[in-house]
Amino acid sequence: MSDKSKQLKNYFLAGILVTVPVVITIWVIFLFIGWTDNFLDFLPPRFHPHTYIPIPGWGVIIAAILILGSGMVATNFFGKKILNFWGHQVEKIPLIRSIYGSVRQLVESLFGQTGKNFQRVVLIEFPRPGIYAIAFITGTTKGEIVTKTGKNLINLFLPTAPNPTSGFFIMLPEDEITELDISVEDAFKMIISGGILSEDKVH
Repeated sequence: MSDKSKQLKNYFLAGILVTVPVVITIWVIFLFIGWTDNFLDFLPPRFHPHTYIPIPGWGVIIAAILILGSGMVATNFFGKKILNFWGHQVEKIPLIRSIYGSVRQLVESLFGQTGKNFQRVVLIEFPRPGIYAIAFITGTTKGEIVTKTGKNLINLFLPTAPNPTSGFFIMLPEDEITELDISVEDAFKMIISGGILSEDKVH
């Protein structure tokens, strides 16, 4: 291969590294904007924001306003009373209470100011000794499981690659866990990239 061909190849590869992340990011943003805008289709034309200001992104704007408004209501005295009443009513519905409770706990763990989940990155041997995987501590195992096993177990979330939103919930003895000195964000980057972004490249 000639020097010019190698140079063109390097230019092409460099262009891919520059353009692909930008294009995919823009595509995801517009996909999200279009998805949120579709929620406004139930509105009559005279109440639809696009009728007066035809720009994309109204769904995102309205969703942000609703979320902020909900937060303002939820943090005052009457809002807390309403939420407590709603929670008690949901707890009476067998199937709904399981879904609602699980989702609420997950959201509180990820976004709550006092949440402690996903704050520590650890290394474990999985799925067999000699093979290592990155996992996140989500808590300490308690109750009957500890009594039956007689061990101090740690709750772990083991994400899959390249989609870390799915994974495994496992419990391991504390002495079988090696804590890593890397941030949760950097660990997720490594998992999503399938190891292409190693620890010395994620910063």
